Amino acid sequence: MQTYERKTPEDLDCGVTVFMKVLGAKWKPCIVDLISRGNTRPSEIHKQLIAATPRVVDMQLKELEYYGIVTKKVRKGFPLHVDYSLTNMGKSLLPVIGSMDQWGAAYSGKVKKVSSGRRSPSCLVPVTE
Repeated sequence: MQTYERKTPEDLDCGVTVFMKVLGAKWKPCIVDLISRGNTRPSEIHKQLIAATPRVVDMQLKELEYYGIVTKKVRKGFPLHVDYSLTNMGKSLLPVIGSMDQWGAAYSGKVKKVSSGRRSPSCLVPVTE
């Protein structure tokens, strides 16, 4: 199997680039938040993220494990029992995710107003204060 090779190098000395590489997918911040709230089994996470397909959630859990944000514990037996937990690195993201949540709550009304009635990103205009 041939893997994808980037044509332009990533600047992994830039903190924002590193953050986006690790946590920049659509559901990753939500997954980290759910695990921090005690939803440690994949089935629990799938139930909470009804807009995300189980395949996408599983892929993003794998990526979070790869980058050391979560650890996966598989218990033997039938059926298999899988639990995810946050590593110290994953726990260090909780204040960042909390800040994202606060920002989103503060500006949700404005975003809803701007987004209502829009059909595609091509018709978006800059938001003015």
